[in-house]
Amino acid sequence: MDFGKAYSPDNLKFLLEGFGLTLWLAFVAIVLSFVIGCLLGVLRYARIPVLSPVVGIVVETARNLPLLLLIFFARFGLPELGIQTNMFGAAVLGLTVFEAAMIAEVVRSGLQSVEKGLVEAARSSGLSYMQTLRHIVLPIGLRRMVPPIVSQFISLLKDTSLTVIISLGELMHHANIVMGQGPEVVFPILLLVAVLYFAANYGLSLLTRRLEVRKTA
Repeated sequence: MDFGKAYSPDNLKFLLEGFGLTLWLAFVAIVLSFVIGCLLGVLRYARIPVLSPVVGIVVETARNLPLLLLIFFARFGLPELGIQTNMFGAAVLGLTVFEAAMIAEVVRSGLQSVEKGLVEAARSSGLSYMQTLRHIVLPIGLRRMVPPIVSQFISLLKDTSLTVIISLGELMHHANIVMGQGPEVVFPILLLVAVLYFAANYGLSLLTRRLEVRKTA
Protein backbone atom coordinates (compact mmCIF):
# COMPACT_ATOMS: atom_id res chain seq x y z
CA MET A 1 0.00 0.00 0.00
CA ASP A 2 1.27 3.44 -0.93
CA PHE A 3 -0.77 6.14 0.82
CA GLY A 4 1.60 8.86 -0.34
CA LYS A 5 1.09 8.04 -3.99
CA ALA A 6 -2.64 7.46 -3.59
CA TYR A 7 -3.22 10.75 -1.76
CA SER A 8 -1.11 12.95 -3.99
CA PRO A 9 -2.54 16.46 -4.50
CA ASP A 10 -3.58 15.67 -8.07
CA ASN A 11 -5.34 12.46 -7.04
CA LEU A 12 -7.14 14.12 -4.14
CA LYS A 13 -8.30 16.97 -6.35
CA PHE A 14 -9.53 14.51 -8.96
CA LEU A 15 -11.41 12.45 -6.39
CA LEU A 16 -12.98 15.49 -4.76
CA GLU A 17 -14.17 16.68 -8.16
CA GLY A 18 -15.91 13.34 -8.57
CA PHE A 19 -17.34 13.59 -5.06
CA GLY A 20 -18.68 17.05 -5.87
CA LEU A 21 -20.50 15.66 -8.91
CA THR A 22 -21.83 12.81 -6.75
CA LEU A 23 -23.30 15.29 -4.27
CA TRP A 24 -24.76 17.46 -7.03
CA LEU A 25 -26.29 14.43 -8.75
CA ALA A 26 -27.79 13.26 -5.47
CA PHE A 27 -29.15 16.73 -4.69
CA VAL A 28 -30.87 17.13 -8.06
CA ALA A 29 -32.31 13.62 -7.95
CA ILE A 30 -33.47 14.06 -4.33
CA VAL A 31 -35.34 17.29 -5.10
CA LEU A 32 -37.00 15.89 -8.22
CA SER A 33 -37.86 12.50 -6.73
CA PHE A 34 -39.30 14.11 -3.59
CA VAL A 35 -41.61 16.43 -5.54
CA ILE A 36 -42.70 13.77 -8.02
CA GLY A 37 -42.94 11.05 -5.36
CA CYS A 38 -45.15 13.16 -3.11
CA LEU A 39 -47.46 13.96 -6.01
CA LEU A 40 -47.71 10.31 -7.06
CA GLY A 41 -48.24 9.19 -3.47
CA VAL A 42 -51.09 11.65 -2.94
CA LEU A 43 -52.70 10.62 -6.23
CA ARG A 44 -52.56 6.96 -5.21
CA TYR A 45 -54.02 7.75 -1.80
CA ALA A 46 -56.82 9.89 -3.22
CA ARG A 47 -58.21 6.95 -5.21
CA ILE A 48 -59.26 9.08 -8.16
CA PRO A 49 -61.07 6.92 -10.73
CA VAL A 50 -58.85 5.86 -13.64
CA LEU A 51 -55.99 8.19 -12.63
CA SER A 52 -55.08 6.52 -9.33
CA PRO A 53 -54.97 2.99 -10.79
CA VAL A 54 -52.77 4.21 -13.66
CA VAL A 55 -50.43 5.93 -11.20
CA GLY A 56 -50.37 2.72 -9.17
CA ILE A 57 -49.28 0.70 -12.20
CA VAL A 58 -46.51 3.20 -13.01
CA VAL A 59 -45.24 3.25 -9.43
CA GLU A 60 -45.27 -0.51 -9.00
CA THR A 61 -43.52 -1.00 -12.33
CA ALA A 62 -40.73 1.44 -11.46
CA ARG A 63 -40.33 -0.01 -7.95
CA ASN A 64 -39.88 -3.53 -9.28
CA LEU A 65 -37.31 -2.74 -11.97
CA PRO A 66 -33.57 -2.74 -11.20
CA LEU A 67 -32.19 0.78 -10.86
CA LEU A 68 -29.29 -0.19 -13.11
CA LEU A 69 -31.76 -1.09 -15.85
CA LEU A 70 -33.45 2.30 -15.56
CA ILE A 71 -30.10 4.09 -15.83
CA PHE A 72 -29.18 2.00 -18.89
CA PHE A 73 -32.55 2.69 -20.48
CA ALA A 74 -32.27 6.43 -19.86
CA ARG A 75 -28.78 6.53 -21.37
CA PHE A 76 -29.05 4.07 -24.25
CA GLY A 77 -32.74 3.26 -24.73
CA LEU A 78 -34.26 6.73 -24.95
CA PRO A 79 -31.95 7.86 -27.80
CA GLU A 80 -33.30 4.95 -29.85
CA LEU A 81 -36.75 6.50 -29.36
CA GLY A 82 -35.50 9.89 -30.52
CA ILE A 83 -34.97 11.33 -27.01
CA GLN A 84 -31.36 12.38 -26.58
CA THR A 85 -29.82 12.33 -23.09
CA ASN A 86 -26.33 13.13 -21.87
CA MET A 87 -24.69 11.11 -19.11
CA PHE A 88 -25.74 13.44 -16.29
CA GLY A 89 -29.31 13.72 -17.56
CA ALA A 90 -29.59 9.95 -17.91
CA ALA A 91 -28.28 9.44 -14.39
CA VAL A 92 -30.72 11.99 -12.95
CA LEU A 93 -33.62 10.46 -14.87
CA GLY A 94 -32.87 6.90 -13.82
CA LEU A 95 -32.38 7.80 -10.16
CA THR A 96 -35.42 10.08 -10.11
CA VAL A 97 -37.80 7.54 -11.62
CA PHE A 98 -36.71 4.81 -9.21
CA GLU A 99 -36.62 6.93 -6.06
CA ALA A 100 -39.84 8.79 -6.89
CA ALA A 101 -41.61 5.43 -7.03
CA MET A 102 -40.14 4.44 -3.66
CA ILE A 103 -41.09 7.77 -2.08
CA ALA A 104 -44.58 7.56 -3.56
CA GLU A 105 -45.14 4.34 -1.65
CA VAL A 106 -43.78 5.90 1.55
CA VAL A 107 -46.14 8.85 1.11
CA ARG A 108 -49.14 6.64 0.42
CA SER A 109 -48.40 4.52 3.48
CA GLY A 110 -47.87 7.63 5.61
CA LEU A 111 -51.20 9.10 4.57
CA GLN A 112 -52.97 5.80 5.19
CA SER A 113 -51.49 5.72 8.70
CA VAL A 114 -53.56 8.75 9.72
CA GLU A 115 -56.34 7.53 12.01
CA LYS A 116 -59.71 7.20 10.30
CA GLY A 117 -61.33 8.79 13.33
CA LEU A 118 -59.51 12.06 12.62
CA VAL A 119 -60.62 11.99 9.00
CA GLU A 120 -64.22 11.24 9.94
CA ALA A 121 -64.21 14.00 12.56
CA ALA A 122 -62.91 16.48 9.99
CA ARG A 123 -65.54 15.48 7.46
CA SER A 124 -68.33 15.63 10.01
CA SER A 125 -67.24 19.15 11.01
CA GLY A 126 -67.96 20.33 7.48
CA LEU A 127 -64.59 20.03 5.76
CA SER A 128 -64.59 18.78 2.19
CA TYR A 129 -62.49 15.80 1.11
CA MET A 130 -59.77 18.05 -0.30
CA GLN A 131 -59.80 20.30 2.78
CA THR A 132 -59.47 17.25 5.01
CA LEU A 133 -56.59 16.00 2.91
CA ARG A 134 -54.84 19.38 2.96
CA HIS A 135 -55.37 20.40 6.58
CA ILE A 136 -55.53 17.09 8.44
CA VAL A 137 -54.14 14.12 6.55
CA LEU A 138 -51.14 15.72 4.83
CA PRO A 139 -49.69 17.57 7.86
CA ILE A 140 -49.94 14.51 10.12
CA GLY A 141 -48.84 12.04 7.47
CA LEU A 142 -45.85 14.10 6.34
CA ARG A 143 -44.44 14.27 9.86
CA ARG A 144 -44.58 10.49 10.08
CA MET A 145 -42.91 10.12 6.69
CA VAL A 146 -39.77 12.08 7.56
CA PRO A 147 -37.54 9.18 8.78
CA PRO A 148 -38.32 6.75 5.93
CA ILE A 149 -38.06 9.49 3.30
CA VAL A 150 -34.64 10.59 4.57
CA SER A 151 -33.62 6.92 4.59
CA GLN A 152 -34.55 6.83 0.92
CA PHE A 153 -32.39 9.88 0.33
CA ILE A 154 -29.45 8.06 1.95
CA SER A 155 -30.05 5.09 -0.33
CA LEU A 156 -30.20 7.43 -3.32
CA LEU A 157 -26.84 8.98 -2.48
CA LYS A 158 -25.27 5.52 -2.29
CA ASP A 159 -27.00 4.47 -5.49
CA THR A 160 -25.27 7.26 -7.41
CA SER A 161 -22.27 4.93 -7.53
CA LEU A 162 -24.19 2.80 -10.04
CA THR A 163 -23.83 5.57 -12.61
CA VAL A 164 -20.21 4.49 -13.00
CA ILE A 165 -21.61 1.98 -15.48
CA ILE A 166 -22.37 4.79 -17.97
CA SER A 167 -18.99 6.45 -17.30
CA LEU A 168 -20.41 9.48 -15.50
CA GLY A 169 -17.51 11.27 -13.81
CA GLU A 170 -18.73 10.80 -10.24
CA LEU A 171 -16.73 9.56 -7.27
CA MET A 172 -16.53 5.86 -8.13
CA HIS A 173 -15.65 6.60 -11.75
CA HIS A 174 -12.78 8.83 -10.68
CA ALA A 175 -11.72 6.29 -8.06
CA ASN A 176 -11.51 3.57 -10.71
CA ILE A 177 -9.28 5.79 -12.83
CA VAL A 178 -6.94 6.55 -9.92
CA MET A 179 -6.78 2.87 -8.95
CA GLY A 180 -5.48 2.19 -12.43
CA GLN A 181 -2.17 3.71 -11.28
CA GLY A 182 -1.27 0.44 -9.61
CA PRO A 183 -2.40 -2.15 -7.04
CA GLU A 184 -0.54 -0.29 -4.27
CA VAL A 185 -3.10 2.55 -4.37
CA VAL A 186 -6.24 0.40 -4.46
CA PHE A 187 -6.76 0.02 -0.71
CA PRO A 188 -6.00 3.69 0.17
CA ILE A 189 -8.36 4.92 -2.57
CA LEU A 190 -11.17 2.59 -1.56
CA LEU A 191 -10.68 3.63 2.05
CA LEU A 192 -10.97 7.31 1.13
CA VAL A 193 -14.05 6.66 -1.01
CA ALA A 194 -15.66 4.81 1.90
CA VAL A 195 -14.91 7.72 4.25
CA LEU A 196 -16.45 10.24 1.83
CA TYR A 197 -19.63 8.21 1.36
CA PHE A 198 -19.86 7.61 5.10
CA ALA A 199 -19.46 11.32 5.88
CA ALA A 200 -22.24 12.30 3.47
CA ASN A 201 -24.63 9.57 4.57
CA TYR A 202 -23.92 10.06 8.26
CA GLY A 203 -24.78 13.72 7.84
CA LEU A 204 -28.17 12.72 6.45
CA SER A 205 -28.60 10.24 9.32
CA LEU A 206 -27.97 13.02 11.85
CA LEU A 207 -30.57 15.11 10.05
CA THR A 208 -33.06 12.27 10.41
CA ARG A 209 -32.44 12.02 14.14
CA ARG A 210 -32.89 15.75 14.64
CA LEU A 211 -36.15 15.69 12.70
CA GLU A 212 -37.37 12.73 14.75
CA VAL A 213 -36.59 14.61 17.97
CA ARG A 214 -38.53 17.64 16.76
CA LYS A 215 -41.42 15.45 15.70
CA THR A 216 -41.72 13.86 19.15
CA ALA A 217 -41.07 17.09 21.08
